[in-house]
Amino acid sequence: MRRVLFGNTDYVFNYTWRKAHFRFHDPFSELAFALEVGKGGARSVQMAVQGFIIKYLLFTRKGKDCNFHSLCEISKQEQEGALAVVLAGILWAAGAAQKATVCLVTEDTYVAATPDYSVDDFTERLQLFEFLEEEATEKFICDHLQCFKGEGSHGVILFLYSLIFSRTFERLQKDLDVTTTHLLRPSAGGFLCTQAVLNMILTGRASPNVFNGCEKGQSQETLHGVLTRSDIGYLQWGKDTSEDDRLSQVGSMLKTPKWPVWLCNINGNYSVLFCTNRQLLSDWKMERLFDLCFYSGQPWQKKPVHLTIDTHSHPWERHQQEDTHGGGRRFSPVEMTIRTKWKEATINWDGTVPFF
Repeated sequence: MRRVLFGNTDYVFNYTWRKAHFRFHDPFSELAFALEVGKGGARSVQMAVQGFIIKYLLFTRKGKDCNFHSLCEISKQEQEGALAVVLAGILWAAGAAQKATVCLVTEDTYVAATPDYSVDDFTERLQLFEFLEEEATEKFICDHLQCFKGEGSHGVILFLYSLIFSRTFERLQKDLDVTTTHLLRPSAGGFLCTQAVLNMILTGRASPNVFNGCEKGQSQETLHGVLTRSDIGYLQWGKDTSEDDRLSQVGSMLKTPKWPVWLCNINGNYSVLFCTNRQLLSDWKMERLFDLCFYSGQPWQKKPVHLTIDTHSHPWERHQQEDTHGGGRRFSPVEMTIRTKWKEATINWDGTVPFF
């Protein structure tokens, strides 16, 4: 497990990872559907799970209307039910819809310290529970939800462990390629998730890259991209990312998901964009003028931002859109990210001052 995560057995999770868990904002509030998200590498996992929670609450839970107002009218019980359904569904997909494994911390210690293994006082106490049905996985997680949402539960780490065991080490070895040999990378005293972790949450497979299918690398090695259309999508934009680098361009499997919800990586910060119209991606006429909601996960954001996206051609604005740093208007990174999907869209912040 440590080698798959860190590349060796010496590293342990830092404080921000250890304290990360799945905690919602207050029920019956403008962010009732949203997780409170901390800093550090665990944030990307929390925001990916957030995307699936939005997908479930808007589109796949039974007997509820698909509108924004319904997201704010969620009770504590509905929050917990959504979290259990989503965590179980992600683990079940990682297990190729055959088996899911849930990791919990118990009182007993199963692993002793050795010269090349550093103890962290909870990994050594893991117990694995295997399930052959998604419904049984969901019920077990629901019964033990405090292990993922409680203060001091190491909830995000336990979910990541469960994800890895559900995927299995054998499948992970086949998923990865020469560009990614383990799942976390060191950064500023902590650890960030590689794309393989995010793709494992989004698609069930730990593909290390964002393009469709497979590509040849510089030394003609095979690089693994995304093989199936994801349930929720992924968009990325960075001020230093070159548009000429074909390997860094997100493919249609992630850009055009089954449901209009996207995990966004904007300059290395993770957020979620979503549309409440389930037909947005299935009827091209819907993509001419539509609304998107933006949740950054930042503590100062008290409600989602509503954006109006207009994809009609505006040829007189084109030269300004291409000049993001010059004499024309400076565009927000959020707008640049949206334009990786809708190339020449104009974005109206509907009264909100553009941020991020």
